[in-house]
Amino acid sequence: MRLLQYKIRFSLFLVLLAGSTDSVCLADGPIDNSVQTVRPVPPPGIQIDEQSRQELQNGLEQLQATIGELRKSKNPIAVQYLPDVEIFEKALRIALTEDGFFEPRDVEGARKLLGIGKERANELKLGSATWLGNFGNSGLTVRGYRSKLDGSVQPYGVAWNQPGGRGDVWCRGRSEKGLELQFMVKQLTNPDPLPVAGVCMIYPMGRYCNANKLAGEVDTLETLEHALAEYPINPKQVSIRGFSMGGAAAWHLAVHYPDKWFAATPGAGFSETPEFLKVFQSETLSPTPYEQTLWQLYDCNKWALNLKNLPTIAYSGAIDKQKQAADVMAEACWKLPGGNGFELTHIVAPDTAHKISLAARDEIERRLSEIHSLQRWAKVVPRIWFTTFTLKYNRCHWLTIEKLQQHWQPATVKADLIIKDKAAFIEIDATGATELSLNFEASQMPQAVTGIIVNFRSGSESFPKVSPFSRRSDLSFRAKYRFDEGNNSWSLVSPLEPDSELRKRHNLQGPIDDAFMDSFLFVKPNSTGQNAAIDHWVNAEFERAVKEWHRQMRGDVRIVEAGQLKETDIKSHNIILWGDPQSNSQLANIVQQLPITWTSQELAIGMQKFDARSHLPIMIYPNPLAPNRYVVLNSSFTYREYDYLNNARQVPKLPDWAVVDVRTAPDTRWPGKIVAADFFDEKWAIKK
Repeated sequence: MRLLQYKIRFSLFLVLLAGSTDSVCLADGPIDNSVQTVRPVPPPGIQIDEQSRQELQNGLEQLQATIGELRKSKNPIAVQYLPDVEIFEKALRIALTEDGFFEPRDVEGARKLLGIGKERANELKLGSATWLGNFGNSGLTVRGYRSKLDGSVQPYGVAWNQPGGRGDVWCRGRSEKGLELQFMVKQLTNPDPLPVAGVCMIYPMGRYCNANKLAGEVDTLETLEHALAEYPINPKQVSIRGFSMGGAAAWHLAVHYPDKWFAATPGAGFSETPEFLKVFQSETLSPTPYEQTLWQLYDCNKWALNLKNLPTIAYSGAIDKQKQAADVMAEACWKLPGGNGFELTHIVAPDTAHKISLAARDEIERRLSEIHSLQRWAKVVPRIWFTTFTLKYNRCHWLTIEKLQQHWQPATVKADLIIKDKAAFIEIDATGATELSLNFEASQMPQAVTGIIVNFRSGSESFPKVSPFSRRSDLSFRAKYRFDEGNNSWSLVSPLEPDSELRKRHNLQGPIDDAFMDSFLFVKPNSTGQNAAIDHWVNAEFERAVKEWHRQMRGDVRIVEAGQLKETDIKSHNIILWGDPQSNSQLANIVQQLPITWTSQELAIGMQKFDARSHLPIMIYPNPLAPNRYVVLNSSFTYREYDYLNNARQVPKLPDWAVVDVRTAPDTRWPGKIVAADFFDEKWAIKK
């Protein structure tokens, strides 16, 4: 019955859409440039009548009781699909306990969610889950999954229209009032846009209002992974799309993962930080050098070369201030150095402000369908252009950059694959990368090809050809190459060579915020610290970090006291240690293996020394007890309340390490006075 209701709503909305002239999406928030007067995000809610509140509270308690029973169930259906029920409990609980009703209609929306949540819970008790849908027709629903980051359940929307293998990931626009309740109600009633025939549309919540960056980026990827396992979508036939804040998300996900999508359609939004804040936010910027460096992580114009691998259709309204995003990207694409420039396709709707005109929507879909029909994913990619500033984003099709000459300086690789008879020839022009690997599945090479010969270049300089390598025992190809600066040559690296060197590598390269893009655990102090002022700062910042992760990233931090930390915790999570070597016993265990000296009187990092009675370190480093995991000292994600007001500000604010003077009180931008900060070098050492 519930599925039938979904189909009816879907059909009615198609009729309404056909009769409309435009699809309207909300823009980013208003101008908010005062550090002293920062409005709360999310905003305060409204009071609802006591009768409705009690009704919803009683229903929530009933739902919670049923979920409690289901958590004890050993039925595999109940275990697998319990998150599909838990998302309703979470949405209702947060709305009732955290001031999460913003409009009178939210009360009716809460009743709707309560009813669906109870239906699903009762179904699971019987061992069924009919809400999954009939994929031969059309429909829509909301789903849930459990995130690796913090173990929380996260919702996403799905709409399908006789799916035929193609999946579109649609990143949503900014909605400060779009918490779990509002997001789920929208996905169950009028998701926009809806999929055309043959498409399954996926709508990540993106961990709220962050333009699908950091935890929001992980949410998008986890949502897609879950949807690929549940819906008839070919993983090679997925596009990345969005408008407004979602357009910014689409730009980011397109340039950083150019091999994950068959096409991208970013609309409006922003594509970089500094120019957008000047134009859209009218903000006067005075960044530190490390802030400017960190902008490169998400300044998509710096990564424009990667769009040569990915068919992209940009969209803007002609009189939309956010047209600036595509204009910036168009200029970056056209002015790429080395003769690599190309024209960005940019559809501009005349006399249109911040919305997608119906005509433009149709034209985007026509072009997207045409690109999809080419089935480019069915063939091995013969040419790759790829640039990166960090090993966080280091892969494009069959090419992976394993080492950089220097992080935050551009590394660029152009690689051509030419197959002749029984051999494959690869021409590689690499700058800024010192180790590369090539990876081909067995099906990507003709069976007759038995070996690959690689020729390296760097600009006008050619290196001797590297000896050929042959198919592996499973008929795939894999090889790693390393540049020897002393001999000025590239060589093939033995697959038997151990790689235990302490160095920056993929997902172990910083900055501090990177620790919160994988499973993490807060470890709180278990004793009094070396100095009262430091203890006060630690306790206040710890509580703030727990609260803000919940409010901004829509999850709950895992927390353990230092004395209770287990070896399995260290192996399974990035460990966030709060306190000093006296207050946190786990920090005391490893502090001598970190690149700092920290006593009750003095803190030393490299040649710099600070008074430990008023200074403490914030930093990220490979965990000495679990080298493939991070340890972080005294920090959560590094942007703060002021940055919540505009998504372009939501970038890492601190590099790999910093020293904070706690005599300056924390504010909406900084955790205190930052008196020193920098990145570690490629071997995780203090730069000289």
